[in-house]
Amino acid sequence: MLRLYTHESCLRHDPGVGHAESPQRLRAVLQALDSDRFAALDRIEAPRATRDQLLRVHEAAHVDRVLGSAPAEGRQQLDPDTWMSPGSDEAGLRAAGAACAAVDAVLAGDVARAFCAVRPPGHHATPTEAMGFCLFNSIAVAAAHAMAQHRLKRIVIADFDVHHGNGTQDIFASDPRVLFVSSHQSPLYPETGFAHERGVGNIINAPLPPGSGSMEFRHTWHDQLLPQMHAFKPQLVLISAGFDAHRDDPLADLRLGTEDYAWITHQLVELARTHAGGRVVSSLEGGYHLQALAASAAAHVEALLD
Repeated sequence: MLRLYTHESCLRHDPGVGHAESPQRLRAVLQALDSDRFAALDRIEAPRATRDQLLRVHEAAHVDRVLGSAPAEGRQQLDPDTWMSPGSDEAGLRAAGAACAAVDAVLAGDVARAFCAVRPPGHHATPTEAMGFCLFNSIAVAAAHAMAQHRLKRIVIADFDVHHGNGTQDIFASDPRVLFVSSHQSPLYPETGFAHERGVGNIINAPLPPGSGSMEFRHTWHDQLLPQMHAFKPQLVLISAGFDAHRDDPLADLRLGTEDYAWITHQLVELARTHAGGRVVSSLEGGYHLQALAASAAAHVEALLD
């Protein structure tokens, strides 16, 4: 069974007219999942993350700044790309809370896998900064929760968003219990994620040049990244599921298709079946062409259901 976590509060975070990270993104994903082929989804309302959960990866000053910056009206800017609107604080709490609840569910054996259809995204948020549309680093909060609450010692975070998850890397670069594995376009925002960035041997970056497509993406994962993930023998597989490497996405220059997201999801499910009792938690990150995002997310969820 696959569980879907979402919350209507995630639709109320509004960075403003013309902003790429719009509420329409999540609406498109949820509409794509509202069909007979996804009737088996167990749909659950995402809870709020607790302050203690957030503080495992973010400094108190950062948590306080985000939770205190949602305006009563209008918008508040946190960085050149990242804005708060009324309700943004609640959306951030629900996004991180969804990932933690999903971890609890798969580790309790309630479900094998879970997908968090939430926004804002999270993988750029560092211990001290909101950036790149991200407020709290939901996937990092989930990993830290799995280690603190469930005593896991080997967690893989697979990130196939077109942008490097600099925040996730920063958070876990000194923690050998977490293997962070990323393919992403380079050069591209946030100008991190080079192959020489290794942490304590637990960071594996595979930058792809602009114009790379299905062949380069699949070879990189099949030949380079997946073997190292299997060698790590994770107890839990977490996914930063960004769909902005799609050929139609306006913010980058990779050339993936919907079928590539189905392929990488099947590979990660097989990784989890081999080492982690099938346990997978995926959380939505980027994807800014609405039709491509909807189709890619649907292919991802269908592969998680398989």
